[in-house]
Amino acid sequence: MGKLLLSSSAAASCLFLSINPAAAQESQNVEALQAEIAALKAQLAVLSDKVDANAKKAEDAKANEAKAQEKPAQSKEKVKWKGAPEFSNDDGWSFKPRGRILYDAATVSTPSGITDNGLGFSNEVRRARLGVQGTIPGGFEYKFEGDFANGGVELTDAFLAYAGKNVTINVGQHNNFQGLEELSSSNDTSFKERAAFTDAFGFKRKVGISAEYNNGPLLLQAGVFTDNVDDLAEDGNNSRSLDGRIVVAPKIGGNQLHLGASVHVRELGDTVTSVRYRQRPLVHSTDVRFINTGTINNATTESSYGLEAAVISGRFHAVAEGHWLKLNRTGLQDPSFDGQSIEAGVFLTNDKREYKGGVFKGVKVSNPVGKGGFGALQFNLRYDRLNLTDAGDAVFGGKQDSYQASLIWTPIDYVRFMINYAKMDYSDAAIAAAGGNRDYSVNVLGFRSQISF
Repeated sequence: MGKLLLSSSAAASCLFLSINPAAAQESQNVEALQAEIAALKAQLAVLSDKVDANAKKAEDAKANEAKAQEKPAQSKEKVKWKGAPEFSNDDGWSFKPRGRILYDAATVSTPSGITDNGLGFSNEVRRARLGVQGTIPGGFEYKFEGDFANGGVELTDAFLAYAGKNVTINVGQHNNFQGLEELSSSNDTSFKERAAFTDAFGFKRKVGISAEYNNGPLLLQAGVFTDNVDDLAEDGNNSRSLDGRIVVAPKIGGNQLHLGASVHVRELGDTVTSVRYRQRPLVHSTDVRFINTGTINNATTESSYGLEAAVISGRFHAVAEGHWLKLNRTGLQDPSFDGQSIEAGVFLTNDKREYKGGVFKGVKVSNPVGKGGFGALQFNLRYDRLNLTDAGDAVFGGKQDSYQASLIWTPIDYVRFMINYAKMDYSDAAIAAAGGNRDYSVNVLGFRSQISF
């Protein structure tokens, strides 16, 4: 029996030993397979992360590209407000409507013995302009404007320009460089009307081609002109002129200086054989002219030159300007006329007169109404002289000496209110007063309200 048990135990041990290696091998295989699976899972996780990252990068790139494409579209069209909307884009196009309305009222005293309905109270819409201006790709600019104040339409500026770095070429109707005050906008003058000689000598825009060179303090302007577009309706009008102006405008310390001179030679042509020089008593709302040469016949050529000087120092400014004209006639003597003005002004508020490109610009109100401020307040004085008499050549148009004061309130950049007073002294006046007296004085009081954009 003991032998039998011993034999059975030995057999069982042999059987266990024969089975256990196979089980151990299988267990090792399972563990290896599990390890491979785990490694594959890890690799798949890494690949998945890479795919997700690449997908996110692709989405971000696509979004950035869309933003990049969308951004120019958003920034390409721009709108700025400068009294009116100015539309522009990155290609160089721009468009801005422009205009002004100037309403005037005035009273002119009546010398004894003179009866004229134009004296006393008068009023008018002095200017009612509407136009457009802008730029065109390639450095081109344009301006087109009409004045509707007189019941019709009078073309003012109508030109195309090329603006290079220092040179500008103008073609069309524009000012022919007559002088500082004439070239400064009527929106920005110190008085209701410019110096008397500007209207008396017929300063106005003309059709022509001109060039301007501007480099630092130096400005050169010159052009060839025909006549105002309204006067060119007569197809026989072959009037032509050469006009030039030079300006030196350095800044010394905080002061802006201006020195200028202009020269003008005009051949009147075949259809213009007579001229007339005359002027109103400061205000335009009356048609009375106390000085007037009457018609001067056999006229052929006008030659004139002007001198101008100005300074802006903080709130203070001063300007002096003069113009001298000679008229050539066929078979008759050649009369000469002249006019000068000098003015000084000061802002009573913390403002100053602006200047750019050889002309005065509008005040930039430092403390405007609507933003807790009063606006800009300016006081000006001017002496204005015009001589339309040349006794040596038997032309007696009269002389005018005017002493003027103005007070200007500019509540915001685009609105102004103005009051003017003038004492006008006349000698050898074209209109005789009581007893044939031609030496007398008149008093003028004028008001203006204006908006410009």
